[in-house]
Amino acid sequence: MTPENTSPVSDVVRPGRNTGRDIEHFVADLDETPLQVTDKVKDENAPLSLWGEAWKNLRRQPLFLISAFLIVIVVLVSVFPGLFSPINPQSEACQLANSNGGPSEGHPLGFTRQGCDVYARVIFGTQSSVIVGLFTTIGVIIIGGTVGALAGYYGGWVDAILARINDIFFALPLILGAIVLTQLPIFRANRNVWSLVVILVVFGWPQIARITRGAVVEVRNADFVTAARSLGVSRFRSLMRHVMPNALAPIIVVATISLGTFIVAESTLSFLGIGLPPSVMSWGNDIQSAQASLRSNPMPLLYPAIALSITVLSFIMLGDALRDALDPKARKR
Repeated sequence: MTPENTSPVSDVVRPGRNTGRDIEHFVADLDETPLQVTDKVKDENAPLSLWGEAWKNLRRQPLFLISAFLIVIVVLVSVFPGLFSPINPQSEACQLANSNGGPSEGHPLGFTRQGCDVYARVIFGTQSSVIVGLFTTIGVIIIGGTVGALAGYYGGWVDAILARINDIFFALPLILGAIVLTQLPIFRANRNVWSLVVILVVFGWPQIARITRGAVVEVRNADFVTAARSLGVSRFRSLMRHVMPNALAPIIVVATISLGTFIVAESTLSFLGIGLPPSVMSWGNDIQSAQASLRSNPMPLLYPAIALSITVLSFIMLGDALRDALDPKARKR
């Protein structure tokens, strides 16, 4: 076989065979390869916490934006009613000459049967309804959150006793229990916003207590809680510093929805004549006084009912938006 007919396969360098030839290795420059760009990890942004991730998702939810906008308006109206109504029903008496009058200049919603301006009463009635709902919610969070946190974290006989007390109050309906309690002499002689708040807190805390207990039981056996206890952190300090901050999400959701429920409860009791006294302007009192002229002039009943419905619906929508944002299982990736 002549050298010209030699197959090129014979020139292939096989592993383990010493050919005596120097093999030149070619290594590509690192700057010319796209691997560093492909494998690069973006570390300029720190990972978001639960609340940061929730806020990021809430800003993209129309349900949250609409409900938050309506709640901001309701809060502004309740805090600064004089900015929205030039007429102050508390200082200006109603004129019987305007009884059941229709809309006119300066009175866009007409007048009630007693000649009171409907628009002014709806604006100034926001304050008492929102105060009752807000402070009742704060009260049930304090009482129910404390009972639920102690029962869920310590367990044992503490959980058994507090759970039975919770069951007793949980079995009593909110409205029915409030009706019974308002008939006591001490409450009948002191019918005001704060006495109604106390009554609603007495029967409203069991739901928050149950939610808090379940959230605490879920968090108390987490690794970071066990590590804190191993480092010598006391049980109470571990509860307040590590367990409760990580169990707040469901409590906030339920409390937001409950705020609307307490506003409805105040209006219901006032409508029945056992809530706020007639001298206190509220949506429930306006609805109760307007039912006498419902057939001839339904507008004085319709407008406070619409204001009540929008406010309660806003808090319910806000609670639904918070639930979707704070629940990792319901969050859309």
